[in-house]
Amino acid sequence: MSLPEVLAGIRAAEQAAGRPQGSARLVAVTKGQPLEAIERCVLSHGTFPLGEGRAQELRDKSTLRPDLEWHFIGSLQRNKVKYLRHVSLVHSIEAAWQAQAIAQAAQGWGRAPDVLLQLHNGEAQKHGLGPDELRGALREVQATGLTVRGLMVMAPDLDDVPDAERDARLSALFADTARRAHDLGLSELSMGMSGDYPLAVAAGATLVRVGRSLFT
Repeated sequence: MSLPEVLAGIRAAEQAAGRPQGSARLVAVTKGQPLEAIERCVLSHGTFPLGEGRAQELRDKSTLRPDLEWHFIGSLQRNKVKYLRHVSLVHSIEAAWQAQAIAQAAQGWGRAPDVLLQLHNGEAQKHGLGPDELRGALREVQATGLTVRGLMVMAPDLDDVPDAERDARLSALFADTARRAHDLGLSELSMGMSGDYPLAVAAGATLVRVGRSLFT
């Protein structure tokens, strides 16, 4: 599947949900892909935010192309914050110390990225904040001076679940995330990946993270 096909799928999902065209942005996940492949498979079709999940890989690519819009979508470790210099949005804030470390580093960068709070999806091994932690985390992160734009959620592993049950559970997760963002007064929703982005768009996703479909 090519980027134009993925983009057409997003636009079709917007139309089916009665949403304005372009209200869901594609974030091209470029983890493991060299810049040559990114140029060929993504940037040849237009300008899109590029999402990286590995901090050192992000550092290397963004240093070579700081003119592009870079997003960090992975789990953030303290010693990797320094690699986010060229990032405009961090999707995966799950602790106040991460925001504090970014805000401190940003003083030397001359600019600070905006951030999203990551909502835990219910799987024991996954990262994220519990629903009852969101409001307190929002206050703590905002106190660092960073702008919190919204929420991010990762879909749980449902590969062994029948399709109808999988879709119902994902739709419920995405709808719950959208409701919680609304309750917090936040508008950005990063949710949906290659296998489930139509469901995420139907629930209100504004940022859809698609990777492998763009490079096959």
